Amino acid sequence: MKIATLSIGDELTLGEIVDTNAAHIAGRLYRDGLRLQRHLTVGDSELDIEEALELLADKADAVIATGGLGPTVDDLTARSVAKLTGRRLMLNEEALAHLKRFTGVENGPLLVLNEKQALLPTKCTVIPNPTGTACGFMVIHNGRFLFFLPGVPSEMRRMLDESVMPFLLERSRHRRAVGTRVLKTFGLAEAELDDLLKGMATPEVSLAFCVSFPEIMVKLRAEGDDGEHLDWVLAQAEAVARERLRGHVYGEGDDTIDSVVAGLFRETGQTLALAESCTGGMIAARITSQAGSSAWFREGAVTYSNEAKHRLLGVPPEQIAAHGAVSSETARAMAKGARQAAGSDIALAVTGIAGPDGGTPEKPVGTVFIALATRSGCHAKGYRFSGGRDEVRTLTSFTAMDWIRRHLMSQLPPSPAAGTAQPT
Repeated sequence: MKIATLSIGDELTLGEIVDTNAAHIAGRLYRDGLRLQRHLTVGDSELDIEEALELLADKADAVIATGGLGPTVDDLTARSVAKLTGRRLMLNEEALAHLKRFTGVENGPLLVLNEKQALLPTKCTVIPNPTGTACGFMVIHNGRFLFFLPGVPSEMRRMLDESVMPFLLERSRHRRAVGTRVLKTFGLAEAELDDLLKGMATPEVSLAFCVSFPEIMVKLRAEGDDGEHLDWVLAQAEAVARERLRGHVYGEGDDTIDSVVAGLFRETGQTLALAESCTGGMIAARITSQAGSSAWFREGAVTYSNEAKHRLLGVPPEQIAAHGAVSSETARAMAKGARQAAGSDIALAVTGIAGPDGGTPEKPVGTVFIALATRSGCHAKGYRFSGGRDEVRTLTSFTAMDWIRRHLMSQLPPSPAAGTAQPT
């Protein structure tokens, strides 16, 4: 079955909001073995809505449209559909009864604006809305199924699951099993990942990259008629990808760098202290965003000034004078001072120049030093991050979390190799 989607609303074409509905519908279709063929976005214009529906329905068996079903003057979807299909707009008794129940005026008159949401094309099928005022509807036009859902994401998603998907799945004669493995990586550019994974794409497994600054997701996808074989193929591909990428894969699926680090702290039982300069508490915010972080996070110090570095962390003023506040020497002293003050197992420190000012030819904007102090010693490394102030700070905090992740991983015992025998 060929399926298309249409998003309606000036707020989308003007860039005022991000269209999450289109992405959700596409993903929902794919998980059930259906493919989205194409997507369009139009503003609140009757002519544009009619033209878009006509164009999509010419090639698709079904079109799922979202938006334009509200009570205000710019909600034009129902009227556009009526004109396109040559039907009249009439007060739909089922939609009207829903409106009255939802607004609590079952025995009284509705506001004229609210009543507008019950004006639907004749000969349509109402799609119930359990969580909002606007019912959706479906019409059959030239043998195509046209579905119209509200633009409110929470309402749309439930109506899609409860009404639209069962309808489509019942009429889909052949659906293939589909599977996706998502590996989340950090530290390599897209071209480097592509080079390391060269030759992995096969007739059975496709390979794709999705950049979501500052990480890159590696997506392995497979489709087939045999779900068990498909799972085995993806497992084999994932094992190869992990081996080639080694420590640059930090998680999978819905993992975040923060949740992975939290899990490692729980597993190792180690404790942490932080000393931040250019990130201004961003790393501490990432750590404490995870439930239960009080079990491993001792304390953090934001030491922007040189005086604070000396007073709170014990960094000698003469060392800062000799090497500068942004240096590997200062970063190491900050990490050691933070660990000693907190009595933690490890301490991480960052110091850098996030910009837009403060850079020099020797230390331009984007220069950052990170240090990690443990019971066995302390090491530091310098970076030259590119981008504006926000990008530099984000890259610094993410890199710091990756340092912590790699250290905690080194404290775990080796995991036994798992067998991956092909199903019979």
